[in-house]
Amino acid sequence: MTATTTARVQGPAIHVHGLEKSYKKLEVLRGVDFDVARGSIFALLGANGAGKTTVVNILSTLLRADAGTASVNGFDVVTQGADVRESISLTGQFAAVDLILSGRENLVLVARLRHLEDPGTIADDLLDRFSLTDAATRRVSTYSGGMRRRLDIAMSLIGNPAVIFLDEPTAGLDPQGRLEVWQAVRDLAGHGTTVLLTTQYLDEAEQLADRIAILHDHRIIVSGTLTELKQLIPPAKVEYVEKQPTLEDVFLAIVGDHGKHGDAGNDRSVDADQ
Repeated sequence: MTATTTARVQGPAIHVHGLEKSYKKLEVLRGVDFDVARGSIFALLGANGAGKTTVVNILSTLLRADAGTASVNGFDVVTQGADVRESISLTGQFAAVDLILSGRENLVLVARLRHLEDPGTIADDLLDRFSLTDAATRRVSTYSGGMRRRLDIAMSLIGNPAVIFLDEPTAGLDPQGRLEVWQAVRDLAGHGTTVLLTTQYLDEAEQLADRIAILHDHRIIVSGTLTELKQLIPPAKVEYVEKQPTLEDVFLAIVGDHGKHGDAGNDRSVDADQ
């Protein structure tokens, strides 16, 4: 193993320094810096329009920065773009799946396009890994939003990329779909894949990320683990207040009482109406 290869393996999966990007007079990035450790989940958190997608596009060689440097898997995104593209996979804000094909057919197609051996086995392994085996032969048009997203992520893993970019992966999904995608992302890191996740959902970053960077006003204003970020806020003053019942408390109290006392619960409901 050469010294260059060793450094590539041991260094950060993603290194960004002084990244700048403007569109004419519109400044989007202004000196962005961060590193992403290998096999970790890194969340780039920011509001709509903060520049998260621009960062991803630069790192995936779809866009060139005006200034600064960036490397992915040890390869410079400008001078070694082909090597970067072989090392990554990018999943955008909308699932790039063929709705007419089945889930398995989508995976087999991508494996064949990548000229991989035994595409059927590759497809079956990924279907099992992402809990889609039961829906393997169904048209993707019948899948829920969460299932389509999981299939999209599975497709992006064909070829075993070292780094995967997930740009707003749960945008537009219902709560169940979001939970399904969260588990899929955790599984990625569990298998050693480095994940850079962009999101505007604070709970998503809190649930998934090993480290979080907040992109605001064109630059990273803070970066660290969730624990480190929480320490930036002064301890809250503890005050004791009377707890007011939530609608859930009311519902469970009434339904639970009805289940225990039968007709007595009905009598109480009538009294309340009167």
